[in-house]
Amino acid sequence: MSSSDELNDHLRVKGYRVTRPRRAVWRALMDADDHLTVEEIAALVARRQPGVNLASVYRSLALFAQLDLVRESRLGDEDVTRWELAHPDEHFHLICDSCGRVDHHAGDLVARIIEHLRSGHGFDARSVDLSVVGRCAFCAADGEQRQPPDDIANDSR
Repeated sequence: MSSSDELNDHLRVKGYRVTRPRRAVWRALMDADDHLTVEEIAALVARRQPGVNLASVYRSLALFAQLDLVRESRLGDEDVTRWELAHPDEHFHLICDSCGRVDHHAGDLVARIIEHLRSGHGFDARSVDLSVVGRCAFCAADGEQRQPPDDIANDSR
């Protein structure tokens, strides 16, 4: 789902109202170049819609997750939940434990894992949230822990 209009249609078809907080949370996620915490989403929403409170952001995210419109992940060693728009399972996260950069990587690995679980273990996976932690090319080349330059600091989808 790539637009606010599609969100509005989807919510209505599912029997949910289109509210100002829901639209604001959706727009914040659509405009994000990264995986955001609830607090980061709330800050982005507050800039555009000052009257939307944190509880409304939580409720919107919970509804979007229930409708499979967003994904919730714990990335890296942090005990913080991060949110992003839903994406197919063939994407997985590459997390740099030096600078914190998170990239999506597409390939057939996740599909092979799902098939292995199904055929080898009789397990039918509904979704897969695969994260690989290590060092990005920037940090590996540099050898030091630091922030990547702005042009590569965000998630590269």
